[in-house]
Amino acid sequence: MTPKMQRALVTGSIMLATVMQTLDSTIANVALPHMQGTMSATQDQIAWVLTSYIIAAAIATPATGFLSQRFGRKRLLAISIVGFTVTSMLCGAAQTLEEIVIFRLLQGACGAAFVPLSQAIMLDTYTMAQRGGMMALWGVGVMVGPIVGPALGGYLTDSYSWRWVFYINVPFGILAFAGVMVALTESKIDIWRRFDWMGFTFLSLAVGSMQLMLDRGNLQDWFSSGEIIFEALVAGFAFYLFITHSLTAKAPFVNMQLFTDRNLVVGVSMMFVVGLVLYATMALMPPYLETLMGYPVTTTGLVLAPRGIGTMMAMMLAGRIINRVDMRHIIAFGLALSSFSLWQMSQFNLNISEQTIIITGVIQGFGLGFIFAPLTTICFATLPAHLRTDGTSIYSLLRNVGSSVGISTAVALVATYTQINHANMVERMDPTNPIFRPEAMPAGLALNTPMGLAFLNGEVTRQAAAIAYLNDFRLMMYMTALIIPLVYLMRNPTMTPEDAEDAAKHAVMD
Repeated sequence: MTPKMQRALVTGSIMLATVMQTLDSTIANVALPHMQGTMSATQDQIAWVLTSYIIAAAIATPATGFLSQRFGRKRLLAISIVGFTVTSMLCGAAQTLEEIVIFRLLQGACGAAFVPLSQAIMLDTYTMAQRGGMMALWGVGVMVGPIVGPALGGYLTDSYSWRWVFYINVPFGILAFAGVMVALTESKIDIWRRFDWMGFTFLSLAVGSMQLMLDRGNLQDWFSSGEIIFEALVAGFAFYLFITHSLTAKAPFVNMQLFTDRNLVVGVSMMFVVGLVLYATMALMPPYLETLMGYPVTTTGLVLAPRGIGTMMAMMLAGRIINRVDMRHIIAFGLALSSFSLWQMSQFNLNISEQTIIITGVIQGFGLGFIFAPLTTICFATLPAHLRTDGTSIYSLLRNVGSSVGISTAVALVATYTQINHANMVERMDPTNPIFRPEAMPAGLALNTPMGLAFLNGEVTRQAAAIAYLNDFRLMMYMTALIIPLVYLMRNPTMTPEDAEDAAKHAVMD
């Protein structure tokens, strides 16, 4: 096998593994109502199918740096692919809510190494001049996975069963495993490196407690509940212990040297917000379309799918200009587009056309495509090579935590503001209001009849929920716009003469 063929096979295999992992973070979204019925679960309980996967991946991701150095990248990636494929089958075969949540936890833990490992492998495989284009190509897998997930999940659920959103991973897992075993060479192994169990425990407690607090806060009325206060205290204290331990330990779980690199610190902070907005949006849109607008699951998937087209178009364009334009300008443009699309979403109503939803999705996807590849490239441009695997682990951790926080917070805000909006609207609905006088209402729908009260309450709840969703989109718009200035705190990477020569060759070839 020639070096060029080997490199292509390695790239294809790790991209396939990455697509599997990121796809599974959203593919179950549109299938949740079907799973909820099968498992006899409430809406809050079934949400754990999403958040359990993300939080397990978030907790396990930082361990990738240690595990890859202790056992080797190839061995770790191969084991992770096998574990992910097996747990995917178990998720599809689950019969109870407890089973599927446990299997999703295991699936998330097994897939946690995919993104940081593949990112580190790509960075080491290509030169600085090639990285921009190749990170754009690899980024298609990372960004399109969550975006295409709802469309594929909707088709599989409607045509077969929700169980196939998990079974679909099996053939891809087999192909990715074969490619990794054939093409990838083993990395250098450090058999003397020790695992920092204390740091890992503190970080896991902090992230896990925070997720429990966010997921159960709305059910328990937040800080009026002793449980939520306890979980918040555990999360805060565990995080404090993690920071203190990491600063004083000889070989901490997370290498503190990472945080001396300005590009990495700013980059992971921005990726936290990008992960929050991307996953929160994809978690909110299916219930908005299916529950409030009455869309079938397949239609929901189809109107959300074009978002991925925008992402792919932008990534291909970003890959071509990334070595010719200041990367910070590209990222800022992508953030501005994403913020604009969220402003459009904040103007939605319950009669919005499918065309408008598709156009808004394409614009958002286009913006995200301009963010990911240059942000990844500039984030690691100044980081020493020996810290790359640790750096990519932290990068993925912040993206996963952002995603988890985004989903939980968005769902909680929708529930809270639906109640507030409902109460405010009901205040104005009484027989003294001319609009609601019995003689002004259609027959049977007056406020003085049971049928009329039930109908109007249902419609008020629907409209109150719609306003709550729009408030969420507006909040995410502000968050996206506010991080644009952070882009210019990063240093634009400078290429060596060799890299510049390679870039010129690629420009001619393109």
